[in-house]
Amino acid sequence: MSNFVFVLDTRKRPLNPIRPGMARKLLNNGKAAVFKRYPFTLILKVEVTATQKPITLKIDPGSRTSGIALVQGENVIFGAELTHRGQTIKASLESRRSLRRGRRNRHTRYRQARFLNRTRPKGWLAPSLQHRVETTLTWVTRLMKLSPIASIIQELVRFDLQQLENPEISGIEYQQGVLCGYEVREYLLNKWDRKCAYCGVTNTPLQVEHIHPKAKGGSNRISNFCLACDACNKKKGTQGIEQFLSKKPEILKQILSQAHRPLKDATAVNSTRWALFNRLKETGLPVSTGSGGLTKFNRTRLNLGKSHWLDAACVGNVDSLEILTNKPLLIKATGHGTRQMCRTDKFGFPSRYVPRFKFVKGFQTGDIVKAIVTSGKKIGKYVGRVAVRTSGSFNISASELVSGISHKYCSVVHRKDGYSYAA
Repeated sequence: MSNFVFVLDTRKRPLNPIRPGMARKLLNNGKAAVFKRYPFTLILKVEVTATQKPITLKIDPGSRTSGIALVQGENVIFGAELTHRGQTIKASLESRRSLRRGRRNRHTRYRQARFLNRTRPKGWLAPSLQHRVETTLTWVTRLMKLSPIASIIQELVRFDLQQLENPEISGIEYQQGVLCGYEVREYLLNKWDRKCAYCGVTNTPLQVEHIHPKAKGGSNRISNFCLACDACNKKKGTQGIEQFLSKKPEILKQILSQAHRPLKDATAVNSTRWALFNRLKETGLPVSTGSGGLTKFNRTRLNLGKSHWLDAACVGNVDSLEILTNKPLLIKATGHGTRQMCRTDKFGFPSRYVPRFKFVKGFQTGDIVKAIVTSGKKIGKYVGRVAVRTSGSFNISASELVSGISHKYCSVVHRKDGYSYAA
């Protein structure tokens, strides 16, 4: 079953989302029209009076992909996975920096350095991190305009770092309660890529293992833990890591290095969590939080699969959930292009120029179009993201790239908004 369909009244005010079958009836009877394709939204043609049922928006922020879920009571009626483009932004900035540095060295070699003239405002985040906050907030704002959202729940901390360092920070009851071990295990599963540190086996039960044995003075610090399968754990026993891997120096070096290496993705999430939390409070809705360990506990207890949107549905205090959708909307941030008028090669020299006007025959790169080709070698129906050419022969990225489609066969499905979509 797909996501519920958003509905707006005649004044574009949000109503309760409805099932796809009911939306189909409204369209067939002429009582509604399609307002937006992604996410699919209807607008009514007649006045209605309906009692609003409050909806909770749940967010599971991630470094690469964030999960979003709308929960009405105990029913999950909408799910989405938002893929960020932080790595693309980072690569673009590094490319721009190298090009500018090369140009300065060629033309203004003796210019006095000015890198100390620039100051960063309080709360500054790197552009690749700020992007994660802005895109998440963009979709929170969009969903608030499409559904009667009454509250927001955010997974504020991926890992409860204070709990990891000091198990009694929240009291002995928390340490020995139903959440005991979930924070540590979830952290280690992410840090060691869900595989045995010694043999690399996957898809098998993994055990928390002391790198330096506790019997020989090893501590319970998180940096002394790794994951091992049952066979490796028994084989190692109380041996020191150097003795156990004496014939595998490469694996030994990798484990010792990984043990003290922080999680890059977790660090990105921890850097942006408070910025996102503060921005969410500016919406005026009540905002509550939960930890990553609690999210995993809820998901495991409810026997739900591992995915970003289901993680979002399990954020916070959850008694039970009924999943009324199994096809989340896949959203990928693509950006709005670039203002660079001249493309350069890897050495920084001009390679080709970009047309001044973005629109060609009424289309621009990033639009989602439907092309029905009736003649030629490429007869068929194609729906996807278009890349325009001044010649009027476009490329369409559907399940695969199709090039050379004339603009005459194309019609707009969804105008460019900086994102691409898939079901």
